[in-house]
Amino acid sequence: MRAGPVPAAPLRLASVALALAVALWLSLAAGALAQPTNEPDYPAWEQTAGRAEQLLEATDTPPATLDALRAEVVEWRERFSQAQTLNAPRIGTVREQIAALGPAPAEGETEAEEIAARRKELNQQLSELQAPGQRATEAHSRADSLVRAIDEQARAQQTNALLRLSPSPLLPASWAKAAEAGIQVLQGILQDMRDRTYGAAGSALIGRMPVIVIYLLAALGLLIYGRRWVDSLPSRLSSRASDYARDAVAFGASLGQIVIPTVGAYLLVRAVDTTGLIGPWGRPILMALPVAALLVFAGRWLGQRFFPMTSDPPICYPVELRQRGRIYATLLSMMVAVHHVAAQALLPLSGLRAGAPLSRRVPIEINEAAAAVWHLPLVVLGAICLYRLGDILRRATSYTVPGTPGYRTRVVGFAGNLARLAAVIAPLALAVGFVTMANALLWPMAMTIGLLALVILLQEFSTDLWVLLRRNRNGARDDLTPVLTGFALVIMSLPLVALIWGARVAELVEAWTRIRQGITLGGVRLSPGAILTFIVIFTLGYMLTRVVQGTVRNSILPRTRLDEGAKNAVVSGLGYVGIVLAALVAITSAGIDMSSLAIVAGALSVGIGFGLQNIVSNFVSGIILLVERPVAVGDWIQVGTSQGYVRRISVRSTRIQTFDRTDVIVPNSDLISKEVINWTRGNLQGRIIVPISVAYGTDTRKVAKMLEAIAEDQPTVLINPPPIIVFTGFGADGLDFELRAIVSDINGGTSVQSEIRHQIVERFAAEGIEIPFAHRDVRILNPQGLLDSMPAAGRPPAANARTTAPEAPVAGPAPEPPKGLGDDHPQIARAASSGLEDVGGSGDADGDGEGDDGR
Repeated sequence: MRAGPVPAAPLRLASVALALAVALWLSLAAGALAQPTNEPDYPAWEQTAGRAEQLLEATDTPPATLDALRAEVVEWRERFSQAQTLNAPRIGTVREQIAALGPAPAEGETEAEEIAARRKELNQQLSELQAPGQRATEAHSRADSLVRAIDEQARAQQTNALLRLSPSPLLPASWAKAAEAGIQVLQGILQDMRDRTYGAAGSALIGRMPVIVIYLLAALGLLIYGRRWVDSLPSRLSSRASDYARDAVAFGASLGQIVIPTVGAYLLVRAVDTTGLIGPWGRPILMALPVAALLVFAGRWLGQRFFPMTSDPPICYPVELRQRGRIYATLLSMMVAVHHVAAQALLPLSGLRAGAPLSRRVPIEINEAAAAVWHLPLVVLGAICLYRLGDILRRATSYTVPGTPGYRTRVVGFAGNLARLAAVIAPLALAVGFVTMANALLWPMAMTIGLLALVILLQEFSTDLWVLLRRNRNGARDDLTPVLTGFALVIMSLPLVALIWGARVAELVEAWTRIRQGITLGGVRLSPGAILTFIVIFTLGYMLTRVVQGTVRNSILPRTRLDEGAKNAVVSGLGYVGIVLAALVAITSAGIDMSSLAIVAGALSVGIGFGLQNIVSNFVSGIILLVERPVAVGDWIQVGTSQGYVRRISVRSTRIQTFDRTDVIVPNSDLISKEVINWTRGNLQGRIIVPISVAYGTDTRKVAKMLEAIAEDQPTVLINPPPIIVFTGFGADGLDFELRAIVSDINGGTSVQSEIRHQIVERFAAEGIEIPFAHRDVRILNPQGLLDSMPAAGRPPAANARTTAPEAPVAGPAPEPPKGLGDDHPQIARAASSGLEDVGGSGDADGDGEGDDGR
């Protein structure tokens, strides 16, 4: 059979992967290859470090000042990190020169003066070259300590803000201050509009009227007609899509329910702002409205997608709960939007970083008592909506969709319980006076619920995309790729959760910097760059190994004389060697020092010796099977009670297919340590034995010639060596023979035996040769005694008459018993004692090859 060409798809795939990996590697290595040429300005750094230490000593440093100082110190730390590699190439060269001189003499020993002088000179050069890097390392440590101190002070300030106790909003004095502040804001907005309606502002308004009209028409079109159109778009598109694309198309189209109304709200805000009638009192509120609109429409979309009325929901709530869930999700998003506007323009909260800069707030300083009063209705209404929504979510464990991951319902139920708890605590904390704490608990919990729903919906969408790519709606949902994608979405959402609950961006960046620098395990430093390098290089090596295996299997091995087992052994060996080499190259490229793993390898070897010895034994046995090949694929073998054909030899086990088409997995160690019968290894020839019996008085020579002729007529029976007919003995019922022959293919031995038996029956019947079988005659010798022992009710009518049971031969007339068989024979004695007479020999009645005793 001529081998075809190597498939081009693996080669193209390997080329594309190689190109992408090289580009990724170059992008990652670009920063490492760029070496700084000059040392940092250490005098300037001393000034910055001194100023930072002075500001840290003061406990009342504003958060904005700390943020600016931190950014400056982080920039210095990055410079010092790059300066640590100054003179690295030259340092490596000098170290190699020192190593070339040989090991330094031990204490009390001497070496040649020239070598000692040269060693001293090189050590002096090495110290001078290492000095800039050591100084940068010291400065980097100091900068890192300052960054940590700034973060600690920022967290302390944030904690103090959360625990700050304001006047209770339930006090009547606070109501008066809140009413006064509200009246001032309203008067300021109205005064701005009056001042800008007349004069030059009014004339400018007329000139801007065409732009305002365009904005208004576009905004109203998107908010009214566009919203209706986009609401019906998912159902219309999904009805036209195929079965495997319906869900993905519906989800993608539904995103327009957020985008189009939000754009309409932004155009409406632009129209109002273009009029110029909104001054410094109203403009902060106006500028916060687009984000508020985004929050409302996004919350409404989440409620509709998480609690759908038609399609399959992520959690199978009843229809009534879905309707309520959509309502409370929309109401909660509206309350979050109102809180955003208030926090941005009117009621900034200290310590939460929720407020906008002073230039974007109303020109009034609202005191804490008034702010608490205005926050009270927002928190109470938001808590009611959150509690109702949490009460629905907590029932998720009672409504599980078949095939849905069980962790999803548990997480949603747990989040619902937390939401209810937050909805109870937040109003109580606000009533006491912890305004910042109440807002920091309620609104982040609402945002977390929304983020959780978004992650679940994105997981469903990723699964729908995989179904679309695979074009298989049923099997694709159970694949590993959607599960890994969902796990990646959860990991990516963790920074968002941290930001929602008050984490600063600087803290997240610092955490990523720590992760990027890596961690040390067993003397080996692991970083994301090293791990990514290892994955890329190993993947390339693995793909190259597969390409080589395919080339050898399809192009080279078909042109050799190796059998199928040897070909599989060669391909498997190439795979193992390629994977080992790919791992070694990947480890070296990632900069992992293998010498540091000596202790770990020693401990691992102990563990292998005790706990993994069976696995290692099977692995070594698999290598021996592939190299020595005592058993090959396709062989008919017997291991213990398992017998069948070898279908696959892997590293750990061997798969045998039995004759009833079941698979038996045999550990490779059993094939090496136990007795294995290989019927077909190296030679398919095998011997078959057919036992035959003929009646006494038959011509044995004639029988032998007939059997020999029957065997020679079989096409697979070998003539050399010829078949053998053996007269094995005198049986109880006949003369025993055995037909022994060698067949060319033992796999068909059973069929040959069956055909020989058919021909024996035909030839013996034609020649009048009888095949014996057992005969039995049973006679009752004492029937009266048996009748007397029976109950009266069960006796036949003629009970006093002597009856004799008729002879009942089993088959044919009973032969005479052999001579010399008297009444003292054990069989006759047993029959007499039981009242029965056994007439006949002890033949083989059941055909099992053994004589029967008549019982």
